[in-house]
Amino acid sequence: MDGLDAESLLRRLSVATSRLAGLDRLEARAARTVMLPDDLPAPLPQRLDLLGIKALYLHQAEALAHLRARRNVVVSTGSASGKSLCYQLPLIERILHDPLATALYLAPTKALARDQLRSLRAFRLPQVRAAAYDGDTPRGERDAIRRTANVILTNPDMLHLGLLPSHRRWGDFLHRLALVVIDECHVARGVFGTHIALILRRLRRICAHYSSEPLFVLASATIANPGGHATNLVGLDVAEVTDDGSPRPAVTLALWAPPLLDPVAGVRRSALAETADLLAGLVEHELATLAFVKSRKGAELVAGQARKLLAPIGLEPAVRAYRAGYLPEERRAVERGLIDGSLLGVSATDALELGVDVGRLDAVLIAGWPGTAASLWQQAGRAGRRDHEALVVFVAADDPLDHYLLTNPAQLWGRPVEAAVADITNPYVLGPHLRCAAWELPIHAGEFPSDQFPGASELIQRDVADGRLRERGGRVYWAGRGSPAAEVNIRSAGAPFSIVEAETGMLVGDVDQARAFRTVHPGAIYLHQGETYRVRGLDLDRRAALVDPYLGDEYTRPRVDTDITVLEVVDTAPGWGQCQMARGRVEVTTQVLAYERRRLLTDEPLELVPLDLPPLRLVTQALWIVVPRAVRDAAGLDRSRLPGALHAAEHAAIGLLPLFAMCDRWDIGGVSTPWHPDTGDASIFIYDGYPGGAGISERGYHTAQALFRATRDTVLACPCATGCPSCVQSPKCGNGNEPLDKGGSVSLLRAVLRERD
Repeated sequence: MDGLDAESLLRRLSVATSRLAGLDRLEARAARTVMLPDDLPAPLPQRLDLLGIKALYLHQAEALAHLRARRNVVVSTGSASGKSLCYQLPLIERILHDPLATALYLAPTKALARDQLRSLRAFRLPQVRAAAYDGDTPRGERDAIRRTANVILTNPDMLHLGLLPSHRRWGDFLHRLALVVIDECHVARGVFGTHIALILRRLRRICAHYSSEPLFVLASATIANPGGHATNLVGLDVAEVTDDGSPRPAVTLALWAPPLLDPVAGVRRSALAETADLLAGLVEHELATLAFVKSRKGAELVAGQARKLLAPIGLEPAVRAYRAGYLPEERRAVERGLIDGSLLGVSATDALELGVDVGRLDAVLIAGWPGTAASLWQQAGRAGRRDHEALVVFVAADDPLDHYLLTNPAQLWGRPVEAAVADITNPYVLGPHLRCAAWELPIHAGEFPSDQFPGASELIQRDVADGRLRERGGRVYWAGRGSPAAEVNIRSAGAPFSIVEAETGMLVGDVDQARAFRTVHPGAIYLHQGETYRVRGLDLDRRAALVDPYLGDEYTRPRVDTDITVLEVVDTAPGWGQCQMARGRVEVTTQVLAYERRRLLTDEPLELVPLDLPPLRLVTQALWIVVPRAVRDAAGLDRSRLPGALHAAEHAAIGLLPLFAMCDRWDIGGVSTPWHPDTGDASIFIYDGYPGGAGISERGYHTAQALFRATRDTVLACPCATGCPSCVQSPKCGNGNEPLDKGGSVSLLRAVLRERD
C-alpha cells in the first residue's frame, strides 16, 4: 500500500461515492525493544538470530520475566505483535535447562495448533520434540507421540475427551508438565469459556495427582479484563501484560455503506455482494486482501463472485475461499498461497482470525460487525504486517447494529474492547464436569468447596441420588461404564442432533439442540456447505434429522410460540422512574408450531404447514423492563399499537446488545408482551440462549441505559418507512416479524428513557 491514496482508490472502486461513508486513520507506531537476555541457554540465541530476532519487544521481555519468577501470566496485545514468542521463549528455555520437562499447548482450533507446530519446528532444536495431537492425528501415531514428544499441541476438545479421561496413559508426561499454554484465550467466553475453565481445573487436579504444578501462560486479543479473565479460567492468580511494544503500520479505516435499492422498504444491496466487488477491485490493483464474512456459505459466495468479476482479466485463480469444513491440505494450500503471493484474495470465516500465519496482507474487508471489538481488531490486524501501510474496510450488513455503527463511527473504531466472561457456577455446565472429574479420580469430601464452586455439593448429592455417582468410604465415584466426557459437548448447549442423508447414511453435519426444532424440523429446507437438503423426518429418540438433496427454489421459515416465566428476581435497578428494570432466573418455553414455505427469489408465500413437535424448556438468565400504563400513555400508544411497538423495540435492542456484550444476536432471545402475569404489566424480556445463562443478559442489564439509547437512535435514523432489517426486523423472529410498529417503538423508547433521565 506504500504510496497509494486509499481514499482515491476506494472512490474509484465505488459506483456511487455515497458508499464511502467515512474515513479515519491510525498513525504508524514505532517498536519499543530491549536486548535479548544474556543468559539464554545455548543454542537459543543463535537460533533466534537465524530467525531474524535480534531483540525482544517490551511485552515479550515482561512475559519472560514473569515466568522466570514462576508467575502465571497473560499477554493481551494486538494482532501480529509477536505473542507467540512470549510462550515459545520460556517453553524452549525450560526444556533446554531441563530435558525431562514437558509442555502442553492448547488452541481453540486445530489449524492454529498446526501453525504453532510449524513455528516451533522452525527453531530447529532437537531437544524440542513437538507434535500435534488432535482428531486429525492417525491412531497409529498416537502411542509414539505419547511416548516420545515433550511438547503436545492440541485443543480443549482433545484435552477433555482424550487426555484427561485417559490420564493414566499420560501419567509420565503429566508428572513432568512444566508449562501450559492457552492461546487466544479471549475466545473462551460465555458457555464455551465456562467449559474451558472447568476443563483446566480438571487438568490441575490431575496434575496434582501426579505431583506437578505447571505454570500457565495465556495469550489473548486485547480485551478489557485480561488478568481477571485469565484468573477465572485457570483458577490461579495471573499477572497481566498489556503494554504492546510491537510496531504498527499506518492504517486507513473506511466505512462502506451498501446502497439502498428501495428507500421506502429499506432494502439495501447485500454486504456480501459489496464485499465481493471490493475484493475483486483490490485484487485487480494487486493488493493482497483478506475478506472476513460470518458464514461458510458467505465465504464461498464472496469468493465465487469475485472470481467471476476477475475472470475477464485472467485473475480468477488468484482468489479462493477459506473456512471450517475444508480438508486440512485444502486449508494449508490457501495459507501457503497467501504467504508465497500466488493468492491475492481470500474470502474467509473467522477461522483465519485466530493467528494462523498468512504472511503480509495489504487490506482487510470486514463484512458486517464480527461480534466484538476484540474480533474487529483481530481481523483488522491481519493487514499491514511487516511495516506496510494497511487498508481496513468495514462493510455494513443489513442489521441494526451495523447501521448504528455507520452513523456513530467512534463506536466502531474508538469503542473500548469488551470484558470476557465465564461463569463456572453455571449448574448446567458444572454438573457434567463434576461427573467427568469423578471418572478421572474419586472426588474427596470438601474437594469442591462451596466458596469456589457454589452448588457443587448439591449437584454431587443429586447425582448420587439419581445413580449417576456412587458414594463409598467418603469418596464419590462415577457409576457408569465409560467416561461421561463424550456426553459433554463443550462447544454448544445440550447434546447435538445429527443430520444424516437418508439414502446413503452419510453424516452431513450436526445442529445444536437449541436450534434443531427451528432448523431441521420435518419439511425444513436446510443449507450445508453450499448444498441444499429437505428434511424428511426428525427422530427425537436418536437425535437425528434425515435429509434428502433438494434442487427446488423455495425456503422455509418456522413459526414459533415462546412463553417466559420469572422464577427468581435477582436484582432490580434504581433510577428507572415508573418503569422497572430487573434481572433474574427465568424459564423459557418455546414450541415450533408450523413452518412457512416461500419462493426463494420472490419471497412469495406458498403454504403454512402445521407441525407436531414437543415444547422445549430452557432455564436461563434474563433482563426485563416493565412499562406501566402511565409511561405508555406518555408515548401515545393505545392498545392497538402497543404489541407492535414492544415487539419492534425488543428486536432492535437484541440487535444492538452485541455492542455491549461479547455475544452474537443468535446467542440471545427475546419476548415482548402487552401484559405478563409475573410482572403485571407490559414487558420486554431479553434472555441468554443457553441453559443456566452465559452472562450476556446480566451485561445488558448493567448497560441498559446505553443499550436503549443506542436502540432508539438506530431506529430513528433508519430511512425506511415502516421497518426493515436495518432497524426492527429480525432474521430469527418466530412470528414472521409481525406485528411491528417502527414509529411506536421510537415513542416507547423515548418515554422509557425520559423515566431514566
